[in-house]
Amino acid sequence: MKDIYRSPYEAYPFLADDADDLRCDYELHTDRLSSEIGLLRAKCANTPFYEELEKIGELVYHANACVRTKMTITQEEIDWLKSRVDELNAERTNQSGPFFLPQGSERGALAHILRVDCKVIVRLLYRHLYQGKKVDSGLLDFFNLLSGYFFMIAMKFNREDDVTEIPFVSRNYR
Repeated sequence: MKDIYRSPYEAYPFLADDADDLRCDYELHTDRLSSEIGLLRAKCANTPFYEELEKIGELVYHANACVRTKMTITQEEIDWLKSRVDELNAERTNQSGPFFLPQGSERGALAHILRVDCKVIVRLLYRHLYQGKKVDSGLLDFFNLLSGYFFMIAMKFNREDDVTEIPFVSRNYR
């Protein structure tokens, strides 16, 4: 590779990693996700989700270096997240269908953005695997569950904020 300019002000030491090395991309996505979780948390002051979102943001930050170093998200933490998704799903008794337009109240819409961000991270992890690199399966479980978590809280926030979910029926997938 020819020499490339490296700014003496580089904001993160891995920004100039080789273009095929997806680790920095993963780290930037998880950094953004944790920052967005912080924004949602700010909109949930004085609610039970305020502390929970702090915990989730911290877990995402722990996951940040897991591709470059080692897996530090524990099975107990993954199990906790799974139990939260199951609890939130059980509250959906009056909502039919799995597909809704990703919108709603400000908190609900932001949770939908976080849901998609988690899927972007999962896709990036699979691309890393397809390159023959190692990814701990727990990391895939964590971000898939986290996507489901944000879907469930988007629906919960919309209910709490008196916004009716709009069902979506695809013209393409039936």
